[in-house]
Amino acid sequence: MSQVLEEGWVPRTRVGRLVKEGRITSIDELFKRNLPILEPEIVDFLLPNLEHEVIDVSIVQKMTDAGRITRFRAVVVVGNRDGYVGLGKGKAKQFRAAVEKALRNAKLNITPVRRGCGSWECTCGEPHSVPFMVRGKSGSVEVILKPAPKGTGLVAGDVAKTVLRLAGIRDVWTFTKGETRTSYNFARATYLALRNTYKFMTPLDWVR
Repeated sequence: MSQVLEEGWVPRTRVGRLVKEGRITSIDELFKRNLPILEPEIVDFLLPNLEHEVIDVSIVQKMTDAGRITRFRAVVVVGNRDGYVGLGKGKAKQFRAAVEKALRNAKLNITPVRRGCGSWECTCGEPHSVPFMVRGKSGSVEVILKPAPKGTGLVAGDVAKTVLRLAGIRDVWTFTKGETRTSYNFARATYLALRNTYKFMTPLDWVR
């Protein structure tokens, strides 16, 4: 946690104030209480070891009354390699501003990822893969993640590998459909598949 963040951050939401006052000390508590994350500083405060990677940069154009406007569009994925991942995109006239917007958006979209050892070929019990088959869809792209035994690695495209790696997944089988050359839809479909690991509870989550 940086000293600059502690001193310079002025929370604008109730959740932000609770975090800075120390009444919420972990990001797990936010999701358990279903509290919204409306400030990226909340994620910086609770996940100081967050990493980010730019997975796509493109130039987009729009016609207006003043003529053609050209802007950069960046897609950024963030994660702590230990069960949390986020995806965001941003547009701006300058490349750096587009990346900063995408990074901010990715932090606001941070989501927990349930990991496990769901492959019948591997019974190690370590959280190195997904616990069960999940799927995600964005645009024409559909991604299916299946548990894989330890040592398999990430059997996926480069964009999906980045998302999976930053989420902390080390072994997984992937099956894709659609136009995977669209980097954003490919990344978002993978991100939604990981988010779907928390769509329902498993027996391990039952509270006795």
